[in-house]
Order: sequence, then structure tokens, then C-alpha cells
Amino acid sequence: MTKQYLKPLALALAVALAGTACSKHNDADTAVPGGNQPASPSSAAPAASGTAAAAKPAGPTFNIADLDTGIDACSDFNGFVNAKWVAANPIPEDRTRWGAFDQLAENSLNTQHDIVDAMDKGATSAKAGSIEQKIGLLYRSGMNEDAIEKAGVEPLKPELAKIDALKTSQDIVDFLDTSFNDGNGYVFGFGSGADFQNAKIQIGYAQQDGLGLPTKDYYTDPKQAENRKAYVAYIAKTLTLAGVPEDQAKKQADEVMKFETQLAAASLAPVELRAPENQYHFVTVAEADKATPHFDWQKFFAAQGVHVDKGFSLSQPKFFKEFDKMLATTPVSTWQAYLRFHAIDSASPYLSKAFQDNKFDFYGKTLSGQPQQKPRWKRVLGTVNSSMGEALGQLYVAKVFQPEAKQRANELVDNVRNALKARIEKLDWMSDETKQKAIQKWNTFLPKIGYPDKWRDWSGLDVNGENYYGNVEAASKFNYHYDIAKIGQPTDRLEWGMTPQTVNAYYNPTDNTINFPAAILQPPFFDAHGDDAINYGGIGAVIGHEASHGFDDEGSQFDGEGNNKNWWTKEDRAKFDERTGKLVAQFNEYAPIKDHPDLHVNGKLTLGENIADLGGLNVAYDALQEALKKNPQEAQEKIDGYTQDQRFFLNWARVWRSNVREKQAMLYLNVDPHAPASLRAIGAPSNMEAFASAFQCKPDAKMVRAADKQVKIW
Repeated sequence: MTKQYLKPLALALAVALAGTACSKHNDADTAVPGGNQPASPSSAAPAASGTAAAAKPAGPTFNIADLDTGIDACSDFNGFVNAKWVAANPIPEDRTRWGAFDQLAENSLNTQHDIVDAMDKGATSAKAGSIEQKIGLLYRSGMNEDAIEKAGVEPLKPELAKIDALKTSQDIVDFLDTSFNDGNGYVFGFGSGADFQNAKIQIGYAQQDGLGLPTKDYYTDPKQAENRKAYVAYIAKTLTLAGVPEDQAKKQADEVMKFETQLAAASLAPVELRAPENQYHFVTVAEADKATPHFDWQKFFAAQGVHVDKGFSLSQPKFFKEFDKMLATTPVSTWQAYLRFHAIDSASPYLSKAFQDNKFDFYGKTLSGQPQQKPRWKRVLGTVNSSMGEALGQLYVAKVFQPEAKQRANELVDNVRNALKARIEKLDWMSDETKQKAIQKWNTFLPKIGYPDKWRDWSGLDVNGENYYGNVEAASKFNYHYDIAKIGQPTDRLEWGMTPQTVNAYYNPTDNTINFPAAILQPPFFDAHGDDAINYGGIGAVIGHEASHGFDDEGSQFDGEGNNKNWWTKEDRAKFDERTGKLVAQFNEYAPIKDHPDLHVNGKLTLGENIADLGGLNVAYDALQEALKKNPQEAQEKIDGYTQDQRFFLNWARVWRSNVREKQAMLYLNVDPHAPASLRAIGAPSNMEAFASAFQCKPDAKMVRAADKQVKIW
């Protein structure tokens, strides 16, 4: 279960979070946000040469040769900084986008490849039960194509036989109970999370899921008719590959589509899911059983081996009401078709080539426009990350991460946090009463840099070098039970929701932590040999972004203890909503896909990230000014002809350089809570007087928003 409240810096690049797998498996190459769940953060790592703290970069800290000086910075800042680079760096055939994040992800994969390849070669001699041995065996099993081809669909047949044997509604309920316990959740998601009303304790969360298309709108929107048609064809072919006769497969595909359409109608859209009240609905077990009389929650929890004590979150009541209705009224044969398809679909990345290609053809080519699958080693590495990501991170940190990077990052975190505090204290639109509460929350921020202080124990996971599907199943069950074992336990603020090799960062409002994995502490975000402007425009803005999430439209609804509690006066909240409303309007105006001017950014869906970008860039700029006061000579010097202020904004835009395939761009507009990268490069700077001053922009320049439209929040 991807936790709704995790706030990453950027959209997924590769694999699912390790340790949160309670829903169906996902392959790195074919994963798309489904069931209205937010995408997981990317998994990536620095190149083998290590982080910037380890070795001086071969080239300049910022290469001004990349700038397109034929474009006016005040008219199109993203074009000025990135157009030349984008034109010279086409998207690789096995990717749907290519930019700064993706370059780092590619470097990461090469580093991780070296690690897992060495573990594979040394697995026989490695200490029995060590993470080195387990990672090596897991990777080896995934690369054993001959064994996988020979097995075909055989590994899945026991699961399919269970589905074939279903006779009654009660059989379906029993099957769901058992499947969840095995780490294979169907229809809905279940996992642990901090209680919104008492964040010091972990409780169970049951959440909507179960859709094969990205969002509920894909099932009814006329614009998605071709995708719906392709999805039904994909379902039919998937069933046929597993041995269902073609005529029956077509009939069952129609049934699955009708089933999911009914489920989608009761599901919430991504924008609705951003509201905390739609993520949390606490009930006792007795209340839950009353809400779903055909699904026994006490029996479900017993099957999972968990005790829920006072209750749990039945997070989307409308969805579960429909789920219960479908248990009572939908024919068992339709349930079988739905469960059969999703069992095969989930297993496809770990079965023979025909299944892998079939899944990629729909999710990769049709939905995302990706011409080619990633090489097998990348796909298998994605599985290693989703199955044993933190264990691989432990080996990664030992190989490439340097203590100097952590020390310097901690200094930057302190400086940017202090700048945020100063901004809060100086706000002219917020009352002293609310300011005091905001500062109280600021005081309880917990920054985490690099990697966990305590590593996970993997001693309960058994893998071998032969059975790829079996290994993935074992890891799914292991990670699911690791997750739900937290229910009823104190919340551990030191636990990480990202692996160290992830090129990303995140904020979690339910534990009030800001988290910066080791892999993001490298150029262009962070350069130990770079000037202050480069570092504050990169990792400094990232730090500010994550800290600002604590005060975005969602994060501001949680207090410093992580509880969903109002700490605002009514008047201050109204002023905040007025200001954020202007940011919604700004991004609603953007139509980023050239050949589809009718497709706009959803300002409400992207609001949290846009607030964080604006707040983060402002506080990072303030922190840079404080740093330059300590070094007046540096403040006056130009580097390659550009001032420190200019280089600050140049590096911010460079971070967001990106090119994306049209189909993927269209998918992102529907599911991604982040605005397109090209707009992130310009959205926040266009609201900042400091940008206009740095580049001497005229008041009517495109990169200077009019006074009545200029957004100032934090």
C-alpha cells in the first residue's frame, strides 16, 4: 500500500518502495499509477565514482555552454536554460522521458548493476543468510531466462486453481483473506500507517484499489475510449496466454471491464484523495462489519495475524460499500474473471517472455508511448529494489556514500530551515497566534540525511537462485507482514520510506520528517566543490521544498506531532486559501503539450507540490543571501559571467530539464501530483521579485507575473 501522505520531490522513475508491498506486484518497466494510488518514489543511485563529496567533478559545476542565449531568459527561462540540452539529448528508446533526474537514475542503475552482479557471482561463497547472498540469488533467479521460459505459466497455476474452485460469495471472501496473508492483495489495499488522530501509534488502513487503468476517469471519459478498447484487448490476451480459450477470454474481458467500471464509479479521483478527510475514516471492527455485512473484518484481521485493538481506518467508505454490494450481487463467474486476470497481470513480469511482452505492449507502449522495454537486467534490478530495496541500499551506501556529503548536507538543512523560520516570523498576513503554532511545528521537524540509522533485518526472507516467481512471492509476503506487524506499535520516526539509492526526497506529515536519501546528494543537486549559489539552487531548494510541504495545503492540516489537527485561526486559514487559490489559477492556465492545447495542468492536483516549490525556492534564496553575507567577496564575484543570484536560478531550472513522450505527458496530467518539469522550472521564479531583479526583467516580461497575480505564501 503506497501511503497517501508521502510527499516526494518528483514522480516515479523506476520501482515501488521496498517494504510497503501489500498490493499486487509491479514491474519497473510496466508500472503505472493504478487504483488511484499515488506513484511511488524513484529508486536510483549515484554513479560508481561516488557522490560529489568523494571526487571533484571532471567538468564545470555549471556548464554555461548548455545555455541557449538566443532565448530571452525573461521570456522563457526554461528554454534559456534547457532547450539546447533537450534538443541534444533525445529520449532513449527504453524510457518515456529523459532529464536531470533520469540521467541520475541511469547512473544509479549502472552502480546498482555492479553491486548485484557482484552479489550474484559471489552468492555461492557468501555467508549463508546474508543480504549479499539473498540479493545475489534473487537477481540470479531473475536473470535465469531459460528456467523462466521453461516454467511458462506453471508457477501461477496453484493460484489460478484456487480461483477456479470458487463457488460462492463466501469462497471469494475466504480467498481474499488468504491472498492478502500471502502478500497478494486484490480489490483493496491494506497496510499500516500513523493514526491521524494519534500519530504516535500505527494503525491499519484499508484503502481503495483494484483498478487496472490509471484513474477512475479512464473508465468513462470519452477521450479515453481508445485506451479502454486497448485495455479490454489486453485483458483478453492476458487470459488467453494463461490457457483460457479465446472465445471465453473475450467474454471474460468484457466482464472484467464492467466489474472495474463499477468499482471505479465508487472510487475517489486523485484530487479528492489529496484531502486528509478522504484518507482516514476510523471505525471499530464492529462498525466496519456493519458497513460491509458480506465481508467479515474480524476474520480478515485474524487471517493476517494482526490485532487492531480499538479499530482501523476504512478510508473510503463509499468504495467499501460498493465492494460489499459486489460481493453480494456480482456473479461468482465475474469475480473469477476479475481475480484470474489480475493474478496473471500481476505475475506477468516474472513469467515467460510472452507475458512480459504482453504487459509492456499495453502499459508501456499504449499508455505511455515507450518504444522498447528496458533490458532484462534493468527490469530484474527493479524487482530487487521493490523486494529488498533497503538491503540493496545498505550495500550501496557502503560502496559509494561519503561522510563529507552528509555533514555538508546537514549544514544546508540547518541554514534552509532557519530561513523558513525567519519567513514565518515575518509574514504580514498571518496572526501571531497561528505563527506560534507554525513555529511549534517547525521546532519538531526531524531531518534525516543519507540512510537509516538502523537497517532492516532480512533474516526471515528465504530466496533461491532458481525460482524467480517464487522469490518475488516470498518477498511480497515478507514485506507485507513486516508492514502490518507495525499495527498497534509506536510510530518510529527514524524509519525511512525511501531507499538510500533513491534520487528523490520526501516529507511525511504524520511523523513530521524531511528525508534526503544519499543518492540525491550529487550534481546537479549538490556539489561539494561548487559555489553556494549552485548548492542552494539545487539541494537547498529541495530541502526548502520538503520543509515547505509541512505548510502546504495538506501538510498544514497536521500539527508538529503528526496529528490531523487544525492549528489555524479561521481568518488565517481563509487568507491562506486565497493565496493558494491564486497558485491553482496560475497552473490551471498552463497547457504543456504542444499538439494538445486543450489539455491543461490540474492546479488542484498539483497544488501541494507547487506550494512546496514556491516556498522552497524562496527560503533557499534567503539562505543563500545569509551565506553570502559571511563571504562578501564571493557575493560580488561573477562566475562564467553570471552573478550568484543568477546561478542560483540557473541551477534550479537545470534540475528540471526534461523531455517526455507525448503519451506519457498526457498520462502525467491525469495522475501526477507534480506539474510538468518544464513548468516547475518557471512557475516559482515567475512569482519572485528576486528573479526579475537577477535577470533585469522588465515588468511586462512573461517571466514576471503581474502584481495582482503574483503568488506569495511562505
